[in-house]
Amino acid sequence: MLTDAMVDRYLRRLGVDRPGRPTVEGLFALHRAHVERVPYENLEIQLGRPTTIEPVDSVRRILVGRGGYCFHLNGAFAALLTALGYQVTWHVAGVQTDPAVPAGANANHLALTVECEGGRWFADTGLGDALHEPLPLSEGTYRQGPFTFGLAPSAAEPGGWRFSHHPQGSFLGMDFRQEPAAQADFLERHTWLSTSPDSPFMGLTCAQRRDADGTDGLRGLVLSRTDATGRTETELLDPAEWFTALADVFGLTLAELGRADRDRLWRKVHAAHLVWSGERAVAAEPVSG
Repeated sequence: MLTDAMVDRYLRRLGVDRPGRPTVEGLFALHRAHVERVPYENLEIQLGRPTTIEPVDSVRRILVGRGGYCFHLNGAFAALLTALGYQVTWHVAGVQTDPAVPAGANANHLALTVECEGGRWFADTGLGDALHEPLPLSEGTYRQGPFTFGLAPSAAEPGGWRFSHHPQGSFLGMDFRQEPAAQADFLERHTWLSTSPDSPFMGLTCAQRRDADGTDGLRGLVLSRTDATGRTETELLDPAEWFTALADVFGLTLAELGRADRDRLWRKVHAAHLVWSGERAVAAEPVSG
């Protein structure tokens, strides 16, 4: 699917030399570099121009300095791994953000497994603030930096798996099915997520990246850092500060956006932040008897 030239450019974006034969060590190095350098982000959706989830298109996004959400990031990563000789399988998955909503693989997420050197690994560069490295596809708890994750058989998807996020994470967990999936399995959900007024991606601008020590996040105008010391948050109420954070923290220089698009993006994010701030203030008001 990818030309040698595209693979070379992709590896340069990741800061990784072209590996030799597929190895677990190489898989880990590629995964770490991907989540550190290619952010989870939904800016194109905020600009009203959602992109496809065709893996080659997603790779092209990454080559020009952008990221994407799970369908883009894991689709592109799977294409890169396949081009490098890894055996990669797509799986229909579902991220659970609310305990009131049943767990299960509702196709709002694409998960990956990779077979290498006699083992099978759960790899996921599209969970934002979760994995730094792949996990062995085996029941257990796993420590990565300051965070502890869980992997166990899924109660919602017989034969599948349940990934449990750490308590400070942006979601509760994720279930994925055992059987292989294809791009067509995600098209309907992608359309809804990227165009429906009811989609969480339509109302909230976000960016996330992971490193060995923690995770950085941007939700609207709130920049956060979560690591072993806890969580810090900063409101970025000046557009210059906000765009600087996108560039410096997430590598999103947005050089391809003209002034009109940058202004439109800022106005939308700022307006949403004002609504959120007002709702938070109302919720914090004491209730008089």
